[in-house]
Amino acid sequence: MATQLEHCEILPPPAEVTELSLPLTFLDIPWLYFHPIQRLLFYEFPCSKPYFLETIVPNLKESLSLTLKRYIPLASNIFYPSSNEKPVFRYMVGDSVSLTIAESSDDFNNLTANYARDADQFYPFVPQLPPPKEEAEYKTIPVLCLQVTLFPNSGVSIGFTNHHSIGDASSIVSFIKSWASINKFSGDSHLIEAKSLPLFDRSVIKDPRGIADVYWNQLKNFPLQFPSLHLPTNKVRATYILHQADIKKLKDSVSARKPDLVEPSSFVVTTAYVWTCWVKSGPASGEEVDADVLEYFGFAVDCRTRMNPPVPANYFGNCIGAAVVKRKHEELMENEGFFIAAEAIAEIIRIKVNNKDEMRKAAENLLASYAELMGNRMLSVAGSPKFDLYEADYGWGRPKKLESVSIDGDDSISLCKSRDSEGGLEIGLSLPNNKMDAFSAIFASGLGILS
Repeated sequence: MATQLEHCEILPPPAEVTELSLPLTFLDIPWLYFHPIQRLLFYEFPCSKPYFLETIVPNLKESLSLTLKRYIPLASNIFYPSSNEKPVFRYMVGDSVSLTIAESSDDFNNLTANYARDADQFYPFVPQLPPPKEEAEYKTIPVLCLQVTLFPNSGVSIGFTNHHSIGDASSIVSFIKSWASINKFSGDSHLIEAKSLPLFDRSVIKDPRGIADVYWNQLKNFPLQFPSLHLPTNKVRATYILHQADIKKLKDSVSARKPDLVEPSSFVVTTAYVWTCWVKSGPASGEEVDADVLEYFGFAVDCRTRMNPPVPANYFGNCIGAAVVKRKHEELMENEGFFIAAEAIAEIIRIKVNNKDEMRKAAENLLASYAELMGNRMLSVAGSPKFDLYEADYGWGRPKKLESVSIDGDDSISLCKSRDSEGGLEIGLSLPNNKMDAFSAIFASGLGILS
């Protein structure tokens, strides 16, 4: 549990921007109804409560305000007219980001461990987005809130909760790293020198077919509210590491079994291995799944370089498409299941992800893709090794642990570079306890056979 010490609103520096209105593109609108994204970074930084309150907290407030100067849309709200007109992101002078300061006596080492822990115990450290503010002719919905929690003489955590419609992982990670850098170096001059400032110009997302209007006409009669997760989750969360040597063994085994396949990437073999272990852990933990049931696996693809014309890498917003593969349950349950999964994922990357036209179509058909998948058995990926939050150093060193809390709300895994294993990958899961036990045994057994 956590005890709130302070709640405050952090504003961008005065007179930087007085008003800003950004339209939602066709790549933003499908995320309006998605659950909030919640991340936790834990830092091993033993300090006293007085030092925390007198030094760390004031520095974080000042650096956050300075960061919001560069990331004004994160202080904005979704402005939703009662007339069902298309919403916009609107910033007005006085808008702010909610920041909670808290303290906890929970076991820091337990929270930052890899073994299975009760998923519910992480929620005191991630804030909940404030409720919408209702006015006669419109309502406003905040897009970001933050929480900093002290674990006395052990460390500090920072919890991030954002509405997905404001930006994809590339965008939010850039904000987190910028805040960390500004806090560490007491200013933003290095960001300007590095030309890493975000771009908010929505005109770079071309929409000649009017897809945004089509999407909004399909969605506007649904209440604009996102699902909230109810506790208890009845899940545990655990982290699994695939070391570079493990990944090499997986690659070698795929190359030996599927010689016609171009050398599979670390992403292909890692996700294929986790997907098949996840599928097999269902029946092993008592789930009844028909042999012919389709199992889906999906992952997001950054489409900035795939749009026509290409979108700048520093574009802040949503610019992702989805790649999805499917196989029958019985195929993935076989001894050859891992190789079947690896071939399927490698193939979708070859024919779709590496084809700009196909990924552009996938981005334009995002809403239809999600509608097709609803109600099906599906595992998806949250995060990417390309967005390394273990680089987010606020001046206290690298994070000890990253937790993607929002994977509790759906069948997703988190995926990122391993903090301590060079060339390795870190996989986070949230599952019912008996399914996690089954997954863990299958995961370890498979790697043992390769050894």
